[in-house]
Amino acid sequence: MPKYQEYQNKAFGVLNKIAETQGEAIEAAAKVIAEHIANNGILYLLGSGHSLITALESSGRAGGMVPIDIIFDKTFGKIERLSGYAEYLLKDYEVDNGIVIVISNSGRNALPIEVALESKKRGAKVIALTSLAHSQSVTARHPSGKRLFEIADIVVDNCCEPGDAVVEIEGLPGKVGATSSVACTFIINSILVQAVENLTKMGVTPPILISANLDGSDEHNDRMRAKYKGRIRGL
Repeated sequence: MPKYQEYQNKAFGVLNKIAETQGEAIEAAAKVIAEHIANNGILYLLGSGHSLITALESSGRAGGMVPIDIIFDKTFGKIERLSGYAEYLLKDYEVDNGIVIVISNSGRNALPIEVALESKKRGAKVIALTSLAHSQSVTARHPSGKRLFEIADIVVDNCCEPGDAVVEIEGLPGKVGATSSVACTFIINSILVQAVENLTKMGVTPPILISANLDGSDEHNDRMRAKYKGRIRGL
């Protein structure tokens, strides 16, 4: 079998495992998010390193919702393992009594752990997207000794194996073909789709965006964004 097909099979296996095992956690996350957005709240996401891909997937795009903001700093790659930065970082975001999704495959580095701890200190609910297999196999790089899954209110397991990559090629020291970005993108869209359905059942018009390349989209998207102007960076 060609190695790309082996990768595809293993990636499909991860997605199937998520679908089979994470429904309860996805529904729990969607429930609290829908309730928060119905109350004029904003959903915040932190993804450091390659986990930023998942945060970007959820924000400002067709089929997504307007009240989503990304907790971001261009120095993330340098400070992910350093303690003491989260309190300063979160001063620019309205996370108090809100909802913060923290995406970290390993769940062990200082930044995602501190953002989770600081968010909870401010009364926010924390939803973690993480690999339990990886996280449970390593120690925390934070003085608390806690990993992300031990802090979050809701944990969605991305079902990825320790080390993330899944394909062995003879002669190489490690595996290739990471799965966490595929898995977490699948999870975040699953959560948000369910949150939108929940909002409609609550009688709330979901503040969704439609493709800028469809006729009439500009007017619709401008109406949706107007409600949150000044509360989300870039609006």
